[in-house]
Amino acid sequence: MSVLTSPPTSSGSGETPSRAGASRRRGWRAKAAGVVLAALAFTTAVAAPAPAAANPYERGPDPTNASIEATQGPFATSTTTVSRLSVSGFGGGTIYYPTTTSAGTFGAFSIAPGFTATQSSIAWLGPRLASQGFVVFTIDTLTTSDQPDSRGRQLLASLDYLTQQSSVRSRIDSSRLGVVGHSMGGGGTLEAARSRPSLQAAVPLTGWNLTKNWSTLRVPTLVVGAQSDTIAPVASHSIPFYTSLPSGLDRAYLELRGASHFAPNTPNTTTAKYTLSWLKRFIDNDTRYEQFLCPIPSTSLAISDFRGNCPHAG
Repeated sequence: MSVLTSPPTSSGSGETPSRAGASRRRGWRAKAAGVVLAALAFTTAVAAPAPAAANPYERGPDPTNASIEATQGPFATSTTTVSRLSVSGFGGGTIYYPTTTSAGTFGAFSIAPGFTATQSSIAWLGPRLASQGFVVFTIDTLTTSDQPDSRGRQLLASLDYLTQQSSVRSRIDSSRLGVVGHSMGGGGTLEAARSRPSLQAAVPLTGWNLTKNWSTLRVPTLVVGAQSDTIAPVASHSIPFYTSLPSGLDRAYLELRGASHFAPNTPNTTTAKYTLSWLKRFIDNDTRYEQFLCPIPSTSLAISDFRGNCPHAG
């Protein structure tokens, strides 16, 4: 049986059937090419590496010389008192912390006072440094006559309390911790850093310690000495501490011009400025603060000596 077909007719555009088919094929090829190009673009977009993430530990706006010398940083702070009766291994103290809960966790450090002194002698550093984005614990020692090795152990006990038991522990990143101390507390800072190399930073302030060799210490350390210190003269304390540190370690020595042993006991812009920069650079890994440490600061009306190496990358 034959099948009747209609005779070919021309298209409304005047094209013959063969020309119309060719036109359709060209359209299909163009559409197919578009799909392929779109797929390639999608694949390229997926395969392209994402831009490097910003440092997740940065806290606060970009620093300036004015901001790191200010008595108040960008964060509002609060305090909580820790009774010596509620802790073991140290004598209690005061915790200063940023009140915000929207900035993530913060790095933290403890500060120990010197021989015969209490936390009141270094209390000014608490709110000043906490307002820059840290949790700060100014501690009392078990007795005011405790020696540096004991003060080092007490600094570590206070950090353990701070990160494991304190009421602000949820605000702290326990992997980002440091130690600071004055006089025998500074000597204790070196002891703590040597025995716990996982710490991120150490800052002994006019430190006193009969041990002069710290070649096994592995924590980035800023040694702060006072030019006119007669209790822990820099020639027999701070300078030997610094020079004995491994040459490949991130280390620096700052000497306060004309200052006495007790310079860290009262508000001091130079002490606060460089302590903050050191702690920010190494506890927070915040390279925005390298500009204040490298090139090595020059001597000035406030600084009689500054030596060290520029912070290592990473």
